[in-house]
Parts: sequence; structure tokens; C-alpha cells
Amino acid sequence: MFLFVTGSPPLSSMALQQLRLDGALALLGESEVAALPAAHLNATAHLQGIVDGLCDLSQRDPLTGTANRRHFDTVLDRELDRVARSGDVALLLMIDIDHFKRVNDTYGHNIGDSVLQQVATALSHCVRPMDTLARYGGEEFAIVLPACQPAYGQNVADRVRRAIEALRIRINPSQEIGVTVSIGGAYALQWIRSTRELWIERADQQLYHSKSAGRNRIAIEQQP
Repeated sequence: MFLFVTGSPPLSSMALQQLRLDGALALLGESEVAALPAAHLNATAHLQGIVDGLCDLSQRDPLTGTANRRHFDTVLDRELDRVARSGDVALLLMIDIDHFKRVNDTYGHNIGDSVLQQVATALSHCVRPMDTLARYGGEEFAIVLPACQPAYGQNVADRVRRAIEALRIRINPSQEIGVTVSIGGAYALQWIRSTRELWIERADQQLYHSKSAGRNRIAIEQQP
């Protein structure tokens, strides 16, 4: 680990060459490496770009590109703290692809992966830049919506459900399939102190209600 102290001389390109960065560069990928500042012009900026890229990589699900579970947990904790301090409400949506196991069993895991990727892309088009979309695990996604009033939260959930219902996923040149999602939501409120685990549990309970009611549905816990 290298520590750069303010006022110390900048890293030289020769010193940079002595670092074992091949593994880090391989993780970043060709396009990210190509976008880095040129090492021979500014070695410090080049190394900082590698560090920033690895930090971003550590927060993302490798298949879908959404936030991963680690980053999702951090966002939930931060949002609960913000709600307690500011008084704004926040909504957590848990989203599960209906009958996903059937897709894997019928068409194979490669098609299942394609479904996950295309659902993630469609979900990303339904949220604001300030929201966090994460892959919670398996075929389940989550969206954290800060400063979210009830009417807006319901509209987002409706938009998500319709967007996935309209999605058509091509599995070969002559065949495409559709999928649906069930959605459950719960609010974090200032006057109810909560934890990340309890907030997820409440949203999961609403997701269970959606699935029990026939799937391709929305259930959002009413604010007290």
C-alpha cells in the first residue's frame, strides 16, 4: 500500500513501472485502462485512476453492472441515518423476477444471465440518478429511493412493473420470451428507528404479498 502525503514529490513513471499493477489492470478491462491518464505524462493521476476504477469495481455486480450487495448495505445504512437526521422519507423496493427458475431450467443459464442483464438495464431506466439500483442476490433486485413521497414511490413501482412486462428478450433468431416481476416496498420513517435488516424484512414481507396475490403485482407498506 502506498500513502501519498501532501507536499511530497509526485510519483515518477519509473517508480510506477516498479509497481505490480498487471493484475489490477486486468481487472479493470481494456476500455477502462484506455481511459486512464497517460502514465508517462502524469504517473500519480494514472495510479489514482487505477485506484478509483478498482473502488468502483468493488461496488458493482459483475454480471449486471448494478450495485452489489456490499454497496447496497452501505447505502441502506447511510439512508437510514439521513432519514433520522433530515426527516425525509425513503422507500426500499424489492423486485423479484417471477418464475426465473423456469427460465433457467427451460433455456439454460446463459439465457438466464441474459434475462438478468436486460432486466437490470430496464430497471436502470426507471430510476433517478440519486437512486441506487442493486442486485440483491439471484434473481432479486432492490432499489433505494431517497426523498421519496408515497405518490412518487407508487409511480416508480408501476413504471418498473410495466417496463419489465413490456420487455422482450431474444433467445435465438426466431424466438423471444417475456418476464414479469413482483415488487414489495417499505418506507423508512424518521419517527420509527429501524435497522437495515428490519427495513429489508418489511419490504420482503410486501414482496411475499405480491407473489401470493398472483405475481406481476406491487405491494407497498402503508405509512402509519
